[in-house]
Amino acid sequence: MAAAAERIDRRIARLDRLASLRHADQLEYASLWRARGDALWVPDEIDDAVAVLRDRTGKRFDALADYERAVSTIDCATAVISAAWGPLQVDFVRYRTPFALLTMAEIEHDAHDKRNPFHSCFVELCERIAAAGVHAVGISIVFPGQLQPAWALARLLKQRVPGVHVTAGGPAITQVLARLPSDRALQALGSFDSAVLYEGEHALLALVRAIERGEDPCAQGRVLRGTRIDDLSILPAPDFRGLPLERYLSPELVLPYDPTRGCYWGKCAFCHYGLADAGTARYRERDAEQVVDHLRDLSGEHGCGIFYLSEDTLAPAMATKIGRAVSRARLKIKWATDMRPERGLTPDVCGQMAEGGALAVSLGVESGSPRVLRLIDKGMGVDHVRAAILNLAGAGIAVEAMAFTGFPTENRPEALETLKLLRELRDSIALFICGDFYLTHGAAVAREPSRYGVAEVWQIQGDEIGTSLFWRPRVEAKTDRDREAIDAAIEALSKGWTLRSYPWAGALSTAHSLLAYARRGAGAFRGKRTAAIEVAPATRTDRAQFDVDAVIEVSSLNEARIWEMMTIERRRVSRASWQKLAAELEAVAPAPGRWQTGRGMEPARVGRLRLRARRR
Repeated sequence: MAAAAERIDRRIARLDRLASLRHADQLEYASLWRARGDALWVPDEIDDAVAVLRDRTGKRFDALADYERAVSTIDCATAVISAAWGPLQVDFVRYRTPFALLTMAEIEHDAHDKRNPFHSCFVELCERIAAAGVHAVGISIVFPGQLQPAWALARLLKQRVPGVHVTAGGPAITQVLARLPSDRALQALGSFDSAVLYEGEHALLALVRAIERGEDPCAQGRVLRGTRIDDLSILPAPDFRGLPLERYLSPELVLPYDPTRGCYWGKCAFCHYGLADAGTARYRERDAEQVVDHLRDLSGEHGCGIFYLSEDTLAPAMATKIGRAVSRARLKIKWATDMRPERGLTPDVCGQMAEGGALAVSLGVESGSPRVLRLIDKGMGVDHVRAAILNLAGAGIAVEAMAFTGFPTENRPEALETLKLLRELRDSIALFICGDFYLTHGAAVAREPSRYGVAEVWQIQGDEIGTSLFWRPRVEAKTDRDREAIDAAIEALSKGWTLRSYPWAGALSTAHSLLAYARRGAGAFRGKRTAAIEVAPATRTDRAQFDVDAVIEVSSLNEARIWEMMTIERRRVSRASWQKLAAELEAVAPAPGRWQTGRGMEPARVGRLRLRARRR
């Protein structure tokens, strides 16, 4: 972090020597100045923040003021890293530069050691792998935010570990490669020797055995299709041995386990999970007694008392079986999972789940509008959603409600119905999230757009990897004023909980939230307010060659306009297109002044009134 702070100062000094700032320089200048104040204090506090989250006694972790300060420090640290290595954006959800997921050439460009803050960590890892004589390395890419660093790591492994075979697997890489033509899929592999798509156990095992026999593991091709496992009983428990579990940012271990795979409903129009060509994979279950045996072994080996049952969804009948089996075994564990708000979540079922260790359930509420639920093909009505929430909460299980607005044809009153439902049930809801509808390739809306009131769906030219989809409704259902009203309603509703972003306590389905439920009950985040952070003031005053306020405002507006032109109006994006549009913008002339930065504050001009930027 100290190196990042020094890097920010050096980059600002370089820009201050310029006669004027073009658009790219303005974006850099704005990002650096906004992070400069945090760079002043984060290096001194980052170690203590990490210590709070790893405190095995849990005392500092449970102290709200200590926890809030630790979270704030680490969030600011990721912002400092992002600015120091801009235009990178890195946090616990994403690692992204503006163009890197468009083409392999751009990925290679941003994988360079000068643009990767974790390059030295990757080098050290490669040295350990080479010293150990490893012949095969698998990189699991579960989320899109992991794609860019995964490609960068594969590139370095091939450079520094002679003869190693590097393969990729997981939902995110499956979603990318499965929909590309074969020639483009091979190109998108980049430095990877191979990729195992879909469920990978059998294919990965065959690949490793071929390497052990000295055979070509890619004799049948570099993109390998995994075999769906119908009988989950053949699978062992996940093996976490060898992982540095003590280094996770949590005072107590929470491990994932998959009792089922796929979705037994599989019809929701918005849904696509990466281990299927479209929609979701077919639903399968492990035997409940086997599940309990696995959880007992994992708990005993790692001292883990809380598990996240990680799958697409868990059927109420299976949840009941697991609860009963845990009770019979007298296993002292807690578990959380994802479920549909089904009719089957009766008071009796929810009670048996709670007795068998159910701690929290994330429910796919989606919408509070009957028409929207029918259009989504959710297979249930608002009354079923309400009953499921009340029954789970009545059994003492923390209910996390997942909803979204913006589904095609949804209007303002229908969006507000969702928020009204959440507000009515706020005393029974532990946490909630209400996001924006996002279109994915394998969803029914993308495959049959006209059925859902969508006029067209497109990918922008220049997006060779195809990570994004755009769509236009047949009839615009909301105005800008409608969207503002919906956003205001979400903001007002949010005040009833202490909500945080992933992975912190106050975010859905995170280890920290589960620990809070286990220690403080299902109401841990309801009606709470985080403790104020009491810190000594940390500010600095520096001379700037340019008007920082104006640069921040103008560069942000212009950047948004450039991307709107490329993605919506022209539907063509590339670094060259961006550079051409950026070159047409007016440069910023010097406006020297002194600016103060500090903890949690925007840059502030010292000694004179702050001037608002002129909008172009």
